[in-house]
Amino acid sequence: MSQIEKRLEQLGIQLPAAPKPMFTYVPCNRTGNLLYLSGQDCRIDGVLMYEGKLGQDLTIEQGQAAAKQTIINCLAVLKDYLGDLDRVVKIVKMLGLVNSAPGFADQPYVINGASDFLVEVFGESGKHARSAIGTNELPFRTPVEIEIIAEIRD
Repeated sequence: MSQIEKRLEQLGIQLPAAPKPMFTYVPCNRTGNLLYLSGQDCRIDGVLMYEGKLGQDLTIEQGQAAAKQTIINCLAVLKDYLGDLDRVVKIVKMLGLVNSAPGFADQPYVINGASDFLVEVFGESGKHARSAIGTNELPFRTPVEIEIIAEIRD
């Protein structure tokens, strides 16, 4: 078992099977030593854990939980592609999109649910550049969608 998987186990996290694309795209695309992950959402066993807009239907805490689940799904994609999460050198960049009600401006707090979890799992290598952007709609009424870029080793 890899060190990262041991860390996930310590945190009580079991990675799900990697979500399968619902449309025409690949979940992960490699160029050089960088992996670009397609946007993931907060599904558990194929069902969104929450639906709706932050600041209207959901609290910041619910948004943070959704962001954490979204990153768990991102890690599942990485594991599926790499076979071993210890091949991740670092998380380079995160793009977090938050389905936001008019006037909601706390997107960074929501996306911290994902950022904090990456640091819990990868330590210093989990610290990343980031954008946390509010949008008026996301597919399927998901509250959060996240993309990441990870540097890997062969």
